[in-house]
Amino acid sequence: QVQLVESGGGLVQAGGSLRLSCAASGRTFSSYRMGWFRQAPGKEREFVASVYLSGGYTAYADSVKGRFTISGDNAKKMVWLQMNSLAPEDSAVYSCAAAPPGNPFAYWGQGTQVTVSS
Repeated sequence: QVQLVESGGGLVQAGGSLRLSCAASGRTFSSYRMGWFRQAPGKEREFVASVYLSGGYTAYADSVKGRFTISGDNAKKMVWLQMNSLAPEDSAVYSCAAAPPGNPFAYWGQGTQVTVSS
């Protein structure tokens, strides 16, 4: 049973930073693609960033490039999202997700709230 647990969300002023963490358990994730998604009220869930734990290859949504950094540690089964220069439009519930090799994201955490005040 795969479990993903996020932490690190909170309230921050515009221009500030937050670091989200995702703890994975239940299996080996070395060949998985791990990602962060976010969903704001009234909007669809959107992709934020992803990383392959085995090779470190990363991908980002255009809206966060240059501000957010995703990283992961296969041995610790942890994934982080460092968010800098936060803006009110970044406010959302951020969820961690895991994609088995060759498959779409199939496992999801419960999410952590990020609120950026102007």
